[in-house]
Amino acid sequence: MLTADPATAVAEGADVATAVTVEAVAGRQSRRSTNTVTLEDVARHARVSPQTVSRSIRTPELVSEFTLERVRNSIAATGYVPNLAASNLASNRSMTVAAIIPAISASVFADALHGLEEVLAPAGYQLFIGSTSYRPGHEEELVRAFLGRRPDGIFIVGTEHSPNTEHLLRESKVPVIEAWDLTEKPIDTVVGFSNRESIRALVSFVRERGYAHPTFAGSFQTGDFRALARRSSFEEAVAEAFPGEPVRIVDSGTATVDYETGRRLLDEARRLHPETDVLMFASDVFAAGAVLECARRGLSVPGDIAITGFGDFEIGRHLVPTLTTVAVPNRQIGTTAGELLLARMTHRSSEPAEIDLGFSVVARESA
Repeated sequence: MLTADPATAVAEGADVATAVTVEAVAGRQSRRSTNTVTLEDVARHARVSPQTVSRSIRTPELVSEFTLERVRNSIAATGYVPNLAASNLASNRSMTVAAIIPAISASVFADALHGLEEVLAPAGYQLFIGSTSYRPGHEEELVRAFLGRRPDGIFIVGTEHSPNTEHLLRESKVPVIEAWDLTEKPIDTVVGFSNRESIRALVSFVRERGYAHPTFAGSFQTGDFRALARRSSFEEAVAEAFPGEPVRIVDSGTATVDYETGRRLLDEARRLHPETDVLMFASDVFAAGAVLECARRGLSVPGDIAITGFGDFEIGRHLVPTLTTVAVPNRQIGTTAGELLLARMTHRSSEPAEIDLGFSVVARESA
């Protein structure tokens, strides 16, 4: 029961310390409403029209750099928080891009996300990020979840998907960019390099260096189609470049991508295939773990065993010996995808594209 006096309205039996008067509540609501910074307040502060402020928020690419900076400074100074839900509903744009990657912890994908954000953030777009953990079923769940939030574009690592995922992406009616590989049947636009050709080139390189007994080591999970493509390419390339040689492959299964797994792969390769003279890893992380372990054991690289990696991570340039590897354009994949998405989302382009950014074999001291 409440007392009749609004100035002292307290529930019977309540602790007076917790009592809140109706008048106080009303006062707080009034102050909150009168102190809310509006779009018109920002316009007055920036000395531009409200329409210009709205345009700067919704379609910044249509506003001059000078005016955009002025409006953004005023937004920061006034503490204005745009009602993006209402703005997006009115413009039929969410100003978001869904980015679906296999693993957030992998630096190669982090590099691509940085490149993507570098292009999209200045244009007002935010990233939704999801990790599939190399599970096609989870990829489908992420695609469904993100499409329910109506992104303006989708960036997804990989060109192989479940039938349901492919159907969802094709029917989404938003620009879709597949990355990190090439395909003859892209959903929309593809930006990447050939995983198969990169391994063929590396096999040719080690043959030219005089190695005769290569072994390929890595994690070849069912859902990691790019790693499986590299493994298949290794098998084909060895059959062509080393006739009569057995195909030597060491698989870590679902082990994490880290230095310790690289050490274990080194052990397994030397145990199963002691004749190996060049150990070719599917990732620089594995290769770095193996090089460090060789140093600990007093094994000479490349004297006792040569080692190559894949990815051209920064650590490979600082190992002793430095790491021979395949360099792929991680960050460029992100920036190129961002530019293509931005052009499509702002209707400056409507044509799908296939962008092969290539790769290069980087010869260093380890092989």
